[in-house]
Amino acid sequence: MTGVTTLFPRSTFVGFDHLFNELEHVARHAKDNYPPHNVLKTGESDYLIELAVAGFSRDELAVEVKDRTLTINGEHVSKGREYIHRGISTKKFKRTFRLSEHVIVHGADFKDGILAIQLKYVVPEELRPRKISIGHYEELTNDITHTKQFLAETEKPI
Repeated sequence: MTGVTTLFPRSTFVGFDHLFNELEHVARHAKDNYPPHNVLKTGESDYLIELAVAGFSRDELAVEVKDRTLTINGEHVSKGREYIHRGISTKKFKRTFRLSEHVIVHGADFKDGILAIQLKYVVPEELRPRKISIGHYEELTNDITHTKQFLAETEKPI
């Protein structure tokens, strides 16, 4: 397999370390397929990750977010059963998803062997487009000038 740094030498890209780290993370985990999962876009800025975790209970699953990485851990506690055939895998797993800068985990639910994690893309107020009134600066300047004139006139001795 050809690595990211072989295709694009880091020495030629200054300040892109975070991008190379992300690409290397994706390359390392490209073959991870357990547990099976879906990623759905459920709205304009809403997403849903579904993991098929049949055989696990709610207490055997953990969901954590740290440094824009969503991590789901599963560790099945054996109940001492004797299997003749075991077709449902309950092996220990750790599944990670890298989140965009403004994606937050909105909640998680577990039902019918599916762990569903709700994500929301939230644009911070300072990055949202805003409308600028034309002439507002001039009005504000005039208001300040008029206020100063009014104060100066009212302070004159009688």
